[in-house]
Amino acid sequence: MGGKYRIKGNKYPRMRRPRRRGRLVVLVVASAAVLGVGGWGTLQLIDVFTGGGREASAAGSGTDCAPGIKASPSPRAKALPEPRAITVNVLNATTRGGLAKKTADELKKRGFKIGDVGNAPQRYDKKVKGTGVLLGPASALDTSLPVLGTQLPGAERRTEAARKGTDLDLVIGDGFKELAKKPDADRALTELDTPEPAPSSKKGC
Repeated sequence: MGGKYRIKGNKYPRMRRPRRRGRLVVLVVASAAVLGVGGWGTLQLIDVFTGGGREASAAGSGTDCAPGIKASPSPRAKALPEPRAITVNVLNATTRGGLAKKTADELKKRGFKIGDVGNAPQRYDKKVKGTGVLLGPASALDTSLPVLGTQLPGAERRTEAARKGTDLDLVIGDGFKELAKKPDADRALTELDTPEPAPSSKKGC
């Protein structure tokens, strides 16, 4: 070989491909950065969809300032009359004798005024299959009829538009056994006279 440089001896320089360490380092760093950013973004998405654990905990343990509901008694539209202000006609529509007199005596002991006592008129005689029918004028629907109804809970209540006066009729039916027990009737009267609570809003803060 005729040049400036000559190869002497039996050793020749080894031809190697240039190493790419620099490129590998760059790739590793870039991959780590991508993974880090992706993980952080995932955590942020989880935090957004779950509402944030700390915020939810703080909201749950904080003072409740939302409007609350407080029951307050509502006034009754019409005052209910007492038993002593109600006159009841006791009429027997069954084939069993003595029911009207016995029932009238018990109602009198409980404070009701007693009017007529006897057999029911033809339109009701032997035609009342239930415990009884309570009859009164239209004005008695929400006043005296409910009061009398506490003494015979299973009785049907009816009003007659053309009926005059304030007296009520208690027509005893085939299913009648006896009036409600006095303690039960007294309890029903107390509950009937107690106004039902009406919800009203109350601010908590």
